[in-house]
Amino acid sequence: MQIRDQFLRAIGSGQLRPGDQLPTMRQVAVELKVDLNTARRAFDALEDMGAVVIVRARGTYVAERPPRIDAGKQLQKIEGLAHQFVALATAAGLNPIDVARETIRIAKVRGEKQ
Repeated sequence: MQIRDQFLRAIGSGQLRPGDQLPTMRQVAVELKVDLNTARRAFDALEDMGAVVIVRARGTYVAERPPRIDAGKQLQKIEGLAHQFVALATAAGLNPIDVARETIRIAKVRGEKQ
């Protein structure tokens, strides 16, 4: 989860942009001193989320645009992410509403639609 979340933060902050190639699973495993299967699970989770595209024998790339999902699935993902967001903010000793305000400010700066 930590590897997945680090890549998601890099993508969300713009440090990694659509089309950018990620390091290989092996490079990540060696750099972070984790088992290759751990890195593979992180990459697979990113692919399942639609954040990256894994092209076998070519590499892993940041997805050009998020995948389209039906409204029901989208609502489930939003609710799940919102619960996770509140839990993370609370565990960090932060007011989730303050973090949400900052999230909205950042999204506006980046030109995200509301």
